[in-house]
Amino acid sequence: MTLLITGATGFIGRHVCAQLTHDHDILAVLRQPDSQLPALRQQVNALGGQGERLQAVQGDLDLPGLGLPENLAAPQAIIHLGARFAWQLDRATAQRTNVAGSLAVAELARRHGSRLVFISGFMLENREHLQRLSITSDDPDQVDWQHVYRRAGGYEASKLEAAIRVRALAATHDLNLVEVQPATVAGHSRTGALDSAQPLFALLDNLARGRMAMVPGSPEHWLPLVAVDHLAALIAVAATADSVPQRLLALDPTTPNLQGLLAIAADMLGRRAPQRHLPIPVLAALLRLPGMPRLMNTWPEALHFIQPTRFDTTDTDHFLNQQGLARPAMEAVIARSARWYQQHHGNPAAPQPA
Repeated sequence: MTLLITGATGFIGRHVCAQLTHDHDILAVLRQPDSQLPALRQQVNALGGQGERLQAVQGDLDLPGLGLPENLAAPQAIIHLGARFAWQLDRATAQRTNVAGSLAVAELARRHGSRLVFISGFMLENREHLQRLSITSDDPDQVDWQHVYRRAGGYEASKLEAAIRVRALAATHDLNLVEVQPATVAGHSRTGALDSAQPLFALLDNLARGRMAMVPGSPEHWLPLVAVDHLAALIAVAATADSVPQRLLALDPTTPNLQGLLAIAADMLGRRAPQRHLPIPVLAALLRLPGMPRLMNTWPEALHFIQPTRFDTTDTDHFLNQQGLARPAMEAVIARSARWYQQHHGNPAAPQPA
């Protein structure tokens, strides 16, 4: 079985390639294959995969038809991980890469009769959040996208729009779609290795540097997590298993509340964990002040992912049991992620939280 993957050089993508190259040949869509492929193979080998089973084809989510050659052989499955991530991402850029690029990948899968494993996000299962954004159906033409982008920001809005438009395409065309909805990605379950571009890294960094005097939200607020290697294993079986649910919520329901998460991390970092809570609306108002997001290393859009909503993982739990995939203990994953941060980024001198 040959699989095609976008976003292979990203944090999740490298782990997915490491998982799949044990048994499958992988074709990675890269903007600069000559320079990117050798490094990617080394990274895959370091993660326990077989980098020699990884090939590359030149392509770009921002190009019409992804810039792929016309004679591309049909892959059995396409894993779409590629996306442009940044806080305060402008709408035009977000839509070009994350929405139009996703639709181009979906069309490629439809044309070749390939299964599409589309990576969206867990907030698509947060009904209250969607209602606040006035998203009430999977019909993209019934959504006021200008309102969604204004309220949610470019990155989150474009991920929501991409998922809903890909769902609509699958509903009206012959497309085998599996949607994997990851929570915020934690480090590796054994090593704790965590990419610096991940939101959890920023949270650990703020805690280590004494920027967190209070816990955002209430005791009910949490930041749902998933270990990166567990997520990669789930994506791998979603691409290769005979029968897969249409949606898989990659979220560990045992993730502690945000106060508990910070307490575990603070213990590993040798810091004092914050005890008092700061309501999200108050923090959001503070972050609207000029210069505050950079000073606090926190962006208003990131607050959407800290919320009190709980999620039903029944269908995913059943699939995990079928595939023999057990979730790693999340408290241990948090501790190892914090320890990895401490080992690789030192113990920055900073005032303790007030």
